[in-house]
Amino acid sequence: MTRVVFLLAPRVHLLDLAGPAQVFSTAADLGLGYTQHHVAEQPEVPTAQGVALRASTAWPALTPDDMIMVPGWRAPTLRATEAFAPESLHRLFAHHAAGGTVASVCAGADALGRAGLLDGRRCTTHHDVQDELARRHPRATVVRDVLYVVDDRVVTSAGIASGIDLALHLVAFEHGPAQAARVAREMVVYARRNGDDPQASVMLRHRDHLDDVVHRTQDLIDARFTDALRLGELAAAAGAAERTLTRHFHRATGLTPLRYQQLLRLERAEHLIGRGATLESAARAVGFEDARMLRRLRARA
Repeated sequence: MTRVVFLLAPRVHLLDLAGPAQVFSTAADLGLGYTQHHVAEQPEVPTAQGVALRASTAWPALTPDDMIMVPGWRAPTLRATEAFAPESLHRLFAHHAAGGTVASVCAGADALGRAGLLDGRRCTTHHDVQDELARRHPRATVVRDVLYVVDDRVVTSAGIASGIDLALHLVAFEHGPAQAARVAREMVVYARRNGDDPQASVMLRHRDHLDDVVHRTQDLIDARFTDALRLGELAAAAGAAERTLTRHFHRATGLTPLRYQQLLRLERAEHLIGRGATLESAARAVGFEDARMLRRLRARA
């Protein structure tokens, strides 16, 4: 069970909060084991959209498997809206130091910066406040024009709807791309992850088509991408001849089914390597016999 704690600032943007909250709520409904907590320095939290929220002022006990997420707030300037007291910022720093993940949406990156979590790390935020974030935290590297950035369990996103992309990425990181696809489909979301982020979702990027034959094939590959899947098996599951499936798949995605599976394996292997797995162990975990093919795919990418 993973606790997701949302630390709420006054004038929090509703979608910065509700987007990721819906992702983790849907994931929980699908059995992926998330619980949510909402914490603030005051029990009543005004929002930028005028609806008041109620939050707890007491923090739950956290473990390294848990996550703190800071949604953004309405901030014409970051300096004029330093949203949290030092005690809250210390909570962010201490959770990361204990091995946990800390994430932000939009202006929430400034809270991470004030907590010392952006020093020496790559990060991003909403384009309206990127320059100011860079000035306020000169030891950070602010990456522009991307949806989100991941750097050593510090995860920052651009703002507003990009919080959904960020949360889907976190679900994929923990549970694999097939589970994130289930969440996205339940939410009727088409999430396109772009920019410099090397963990762009293969699964979501190649779902922007209307071909049911290809969707059925992708569903099977997403669920069993670590298995050796023969083209005949995929064609039978999709209800199409092998040549027909290959033609439809390439027309819809620009890939062969095998190449699509390889990209899913590569993406998952990169997740594992980012968490400290060796190249060999990551290769075997995603279905390769050894690391040779994974090396070739990484070099090609």
